[in-house]
Amino acid sequence: MINVAIVEDNDTIREGLSALINGTDGYKCVAVFRDCESFLLKLNQLQIDVVLMDIGLPGMSGIEGVQKAINKNPDLNILMLTIYEESEKVFDALCAGATGYLVKKTPPAKLLEAIKDAYEGGSPMSSGIARQVINAFKETKTKDAVDENYNLSSREIEVLNLLADGYNYQEIAETLFISVDTVRHHIRNIYKKLHVHSQSEAVAKAIRKKII
Repeated sequence: MINVAIVEDNDTIREGLSALINGTDGYKCVAVFRDCESFLLKLNQLQIDVVLMDIGLPGMSGIEGVQKAINKNPDLNILMLTIYEESEKVFDALCAGATGYLVKKTPPAKLLEAIKDAYEGGSPMSSGIARQVINAFKETKTKDAVDENYNLSSREIEVLNLLADGYNYQEIAETLFISVDTVRHHIRNIYKKLHVHSQSEAVAKAIRKKII
């Protein structure tokens, strides 16, 4: 059972998401909140696997909320679910610690798949959003970026490139003709070598250091 919390100020959207999650086998909506402040107060009292969080919220923004939630629980998976598609918003959310980034027009089946992907260690985002992430990070490269590969193998670099293009674990496995377990093994090694804790961090560092 994947326990999901929702942080969304629009009543209709919040209730619709809750109904979708509770109406699907293997998923449970354990809490809903209209703002980040009330979510953060209850965070440590709830068993949450994945959070769906809006950006444009009353009071504290979703981006600031992500940062504070991750500080309280570094293992929390937070998916931004928002109307914003600007690269700056995407960049800020991922840098704050968001696991993935989805737009509100995402079809219900894709949303459920993204929740499951995040729960299993993935970093779901549409290919269009993923490309914006790459462009945003490229624009922020510094001139003194070091050209080193942190001893990543050629296969690990292939996996990183596919992650940067928005592929999920299953798609990477199919593209490289390897098992999903092997993909997970490569990603664990990538995290260790790059000294990061999430896919968004790994992609960001790889681009900044000109690894990909």
